[in-house]
Amino acid sequence: MTETLLNRITIDPAICHGKPTIRGLRYPVDNMLELMASGMSIEELLADYPDLQKEDFLACIEYAAKLTQIKSIYKIAS
Repeated sequence: MTETLLNRITIDPAICHGKPTIRGLRYPVDNMLELMASGMSIEELLADYPDLQKEDFLACIEYAAKLTQIKSIYKIAS
């Protein structure tokens, strides 16, 4: 199920400057995470964003969880 959820997160340089978004729509993952962190429930978000699904918000959470599992970050030559 996790891979299916993560497939909902897309990165396209032509959409939102390449930020991760939900299903190629103009809903950046970081915005949705901020809304959830502010206390909004998934049910409230679904009411505000009727073109999204519960699984989209779960995918955002899964994506954030995967980012926290990164062991090291390396600087690329500038």
